[in-house]
Amino acid sequence: MTDKKQRPNYSPEVRERAVRMVSEHAREHASQWAAIVSIAGKIGCTPQTLHNWVAQAEWDAGKRTGPSTEERERIKMLEREVKELRQANEILRKASAYFAQAELDRRPRT
Repeated sequence: MTDKKQRPNYSPEVRERAVRMVSEHAREHASQWAAIVSIAGKIGCTPQTLHNWVAQAEWDAGKRTGPSTEERERIKMLEREVKELRQANEILRKASAYFAQAELDRRPRT
């Protein structure tokens, strides 16, 4: 059994609606963070979670510098590929060294 807390999964529709609510109601609050805190309580998530959704939506829309969701997914895929290739190279390096040593041991010594 793990001590890790279970995170609720929010549907994309809930996320989009929450982000839209922040942008629509931001002017009614002293700051964007105040709007986020208010709306997070209404939808049942933490303010930090909603802040992350808002930030990602701003990146996706080009309003904030940083990788878009599509770019982040591509980066993750490329990092996985690099890891797999490094593992394959390590296996090949070890196999090459093994076979080179076997070849040296096989040669007759004169």
